[in-house]
Amino acid sequence: MYGGERGLAPNPATGWNRRVKRLNGVDALMLYTETPEIHMHTLKIGILDVSKMEQDFNFELFREVGYQRLMALEPLRYQLLDIPLKLHHPMWVVNEDIDLDYHVRRAQVPAPGGRRELDELIGQIASTPLRRDHPLWEMYVAEGLAGNRIAIIHKVHHVLADGKASANQMAQALSPHQPEPRRLPPELPTRSHLLKEAAKDHAGLIRKLPRLVNETASGVSRVRRRSKERGANPDLARNFAPPPCFINHRVTPGRRFATAPLALADVKETSKHLGVTLNDVVLATVAGALRRLMLRYDGHADVPLIAGVPVSYNPSPDRLDGNEFTYMTPSLPVHIEDAMQRVTLTATATKIAKENHQLLGPTVLPAWMSYLPTALAPRIFRTQARRMESGSVMNLVVSNVPGPRERGCIEGATLTEIYSVGPIVAGSGMNITVWSYVDQFAISVLTDDLTLDDPHEATDALIDAFRELRSAAGLSDALTPVEAALPLAAALG
Repeated sequence: MYGGERGLAPNPATGWNRRVKRLNGVDALMLYTETPEIHMHTLKIGILDVSKMEQDFNFELFREVGYQRLMALEPLRYQLLDIPLKLHHPMWVVNEDIDLDYHVRRAQVPAPGGRRELDELIGQIASTPLRRDHPLWEMYVAEGLAGNRIAIIHKVHHVLADGKASANQMAQALSPHQPEPRRLPPELPTRSHLLKEAAKDHAGLIRKLPRLVNETASGVSRVRRRSKERGANPDLARNFAPPPCFINHRVTPGRRFATAPLALADVKETSKHLGVTLNDVVLATVAGALRRLMLRYDGHADVPLIAGVPVSYNPSPDRLDGNEFTYMTPSLPVHIEDAMQRVTLTATATKIAKENHQLLGPTVLPAWMSYLPTALAPRIFRTQARRMESGSVMNLVVSNVPGPRERGCIEGATLTEIYSVGPIVAGSGMNITVWSYVDQFAISVLTDDLTLDDPHEATDALIDAFRELRSAAGLSDALTPVEAALPLAAALG
């Protein structure tokens, strides 16, 4: 499998190469696309009810309890190691310890400590990039939440882990059985070793290139042939032609964030009743919400948009690091007023996108990322980010990730809610991510500070669009309350 190959895998039989491994092409892309405007970190937020802890919660107690769990997650000890002369993608070196004073920080949610105040704090944390002279993550312990709660805000670079790997990390962190941290040899590779391994890896890429070219050509041919068989559908967006809308502009460095929970039972009931997938329900709801926002901000919603939907090609529950995903790009029928027609078109669009994804080959595009020019790519992406006023492939990213199925409990503190969101990309000022957690369907929206007057306009629109969909399907639009969650925060104004 092309996209999963990582050069120097850890090898227990040798010395320094147990501590280093090469970034794959998609990992490197996550690094190279970061600019002063485009921050490539993701956010994972857990809200903990600390009222039943045996001892009163305090920051030092969290550090003490959390240290072993953090140490057991080896990717949190990965630090970038550049290759001399930038002759290849960087490598990870595994540090022996975690600098808690640097990585684990204290934060305060402003009064009155509700969802809006927490979301505003998270937006501020999301607005600054991570420093590359340390392992690429920060963790904030946010106190001051109402209801005897705290929030753990984990800011981690996408280069470390995609959605599936992040979900696996969270499941391990919540497990009562923590693995022992791996013992590491003291040696690090010398300059000559790094250059030698870079040359060896490049030789391997050159050997694989003819086969990759053939597989790409075959995949493209299969997609084109199947597209002709299907024929044109005027209600679906054309590939690689995202239309202009309020989301798409030159992205600014500032970030705004909003969250809202739905009951997973309501979403499953809707999916089963309509005979479509959960992902179809998510995308149809997003289409309905964007239609409302486009009518408000653009004054019209007359053409379909394109969503970029990440798809993992390595769903292993044991994978804790790396990026092994690609994108599907289904059409979003924002131009359709009728909610039931939107669902039907969404299901058709996702079926076509999945079929095209398989016909092309899930690992073909990730494999090409390994050939990115290491010395030139960051400069190219910086220039692109400052010039792009629209998405070149998609209007926005929409992710749907299954999270932990069991409620987490750490030292008597109960994990009541989990939210997650990925980065926004050049030319697109919005990312919508949904994580399921036990009985919840947790919605997160990240924007820059130009896209919306208030990011909770998006969460309001998503909840309203979901109600509209249920009502059109003949189901109750009275949504099941998520009892454990903080109260919703409606948009201002």
